[in-house]
Amino acid sequence: MSVVMYGADWCPDCRRSKKLMDTMGVEYEERNVEESAEYTAEAEAISGRKNIPVIQFADGAFLVEPTDEALRSALRERNLIA
Repeated sequence: MSVVMYGADWCPDCRRSKKLMDTMGVEYEERNVEESAEYTAEAEAISGRKNIPVIQFADGAFLVEPTDEALRSALRERNLIA
């Protein structure tokens, strides 16, 4: 999977980022930090923070709590959307 999103159902920023990727047809793996301490640790290791969502790309780059425009831009840079 070229995009992995760490988040939680209660998180409004997570829901917003998920909706944007769903609307744009981006395939991603969702890892719910509420369901797994391992996912929580992975998200913190990637970002160095406790904030979510953490969206990681196959090239190792990641975003934390991205705006819609920042997420769109990152997806375009990786040719995941037009």
